[in-house]
Amino acid sequence: MTDSTTTTVAAAEAPREFLGHPRGLATLFFTEMWERFTYYGMRAILILFMTASAAAGGLGMSAETAGAIYGLYTAGVYLFSLPGGWIADRLLGQRNAVFWGGVLIAAGNLVLAIPAGASLTFFGLFVITLGVGLLKPNVSVLVGELYKGDTGARRDAAFSIFYFGINLGAFIAPLIVGTLGETVSWRVGFLAAGVAMIIGLVQYKVWGHWLGDAGVHPAPSSEAERGRSRRTLTIGLAVLAVLVVLAFSGLIPLDVVQIANVAGIAMLALAVYFFGYVLLFGGLKSDEKKRVLVIAIFFLCAALFWAGFEQAGSTFNLFARDYTDRSLFGSFFAEGQHPASWYQSVNPIFILLLSPVFAWLWMALGKRNLDPSAPAKFGLGLIQLGLGFAVMMVAAEVVITSERNVLPTWLVLTYLLHTTGELCLSPIGLSNVTKLAPARYVGQMMGTWFLGAAVGNLAAGLIGGHVGGGDVADMPAQFLRMALIGGGAGVLLLLIARPVRRWMGTASEGRS
Repeated sequence: MTDSTTTTVAAAEAPREFLGHPRGLATLFFTEMWERFTYYGMRAILILFMTASAAAGGLGMSAETAGAIYGLYTAGVYLFSLPGGWIADRLLGQRNAVFWGGVLIAAGNLVLAIPAGASLTFFGLFVITLGVGLLKPNVSVLVGELYKGDTGARRDAAFSIFYFGINLGAFIAPLIVGTLGETVSWRVGFLAAGVAMIIGLVQYKVWGHWLGDAGVHPAPSSEAERGRSRRTLTIGLAVLAVLVVLAFSGLIPLDVVQIANVAGIAMLALAVYFFGYVLLFGGLKSDEKKRVLVIAIFFLCAALFWAGFEQAGSTFNLFARDYTDRSLFGSFFAEGQHPASWYQSVNPIFILLLSPVFAWLWMALGKRNLDPSAPAKFGLGLIQLGLGFAVMMVAAEVVITSERNVLPTWLVLTYLLHTTGELCLSPIGLSNVTKLAPARYVGQMMGTWFLGAAVGNLAAGLIGGHVGGGDVADMPAQFLRMALIGGGAGVLLLLIARPVRRWMGTASEGRS
């Protein structure tokens, strides 16, 4: 009877597909879309809210302090993805981790919606960080679980659909949350972000049965191993709780900028220690060591790229507010200017439009044996990052010489260059880290990719607070410096692309 029931259930659930994909993909598509809506909507107004005067409903912070907080928050999101994955693997399973991560994200945004002081705002950001750390890595794992054993085009197409959901949420969010935040109330904007995550959670539960048994249970382990994992988590949470109490009690005077600087140094030191340990004491063969060195190069390039790219939410957001003519559609708004946060939608719409173009381009070049190697693509990405800052340098010069705000086309062109740079670097990095890493270090090497993103995001906040909130007269020199650093690193990587490609060995692809 049990066998008959099992067969009947299996037969009933087998047809649950839509357009050739499991219906569970739709569940995860909308979960991630609403989560990214929440994240990018809140992020679009975060630094604007912190630097707005108290009379305007903000926190009245200096741009430098706000930039440091922004950097710590966005870096923390990536760092907490590492323990978030560990908790799912060892204790919760991916299914529960995604749900409870969403609960924390919604709760954190609702905390931000409470009209209170800076301490409660910091606590809300901390809660959101924990939530994103739980949800973000594990929802992607669930997509893979739906296609377990399927390594063909259908699996690749599924992740392309999922990626579309990410950018769809990122595109819509600033237009809604940003408009509410800047024209109604910052708190209403945060409330909208929180409600969006609640919508995502509701549909996740309602259509969760479409996921089957994907991610229901953590990885198999003995009772002793589970006990050690629970003890480790308990100790970690206790230490975290003590740090939070000390931070928010005022018992220890905190300099946020100094903390951000120390955090950046600590993360870089961790990366140096990890790569040094693996190379010297990891028991690797000669060819494996060369590939690890390539991953280290990619780590540095990624950190540098994200340090420039992620200034979208700091430097460029402040530039949009203070030095961009936003009179287009201004008649619909009391101040005659459309919201500055709208420009946070430019990158995701370019991603949606250009991702298929780049996928076709690499395939077309590959058929002619002209596809650039991974190091060359990284170099091209960094050069485009530098060109974007060169555009901003000219824009700042125009502001100074004309003594009026510039047209939005400067920001849009910068975002275009940075987006094409992202498409050259980000997906290529993810693909090659998994190819190059020694089998026993794959997970940890992927962790270094997250670490590189964390370092870059932290630097973006610190730089944005210094540049975006400074005197416009200093901006051309600052933007020129960033253009030279990004472009110079890209040119250097192009020059060494051939030897780096040889280090990659059989894992390399394309030409230099």
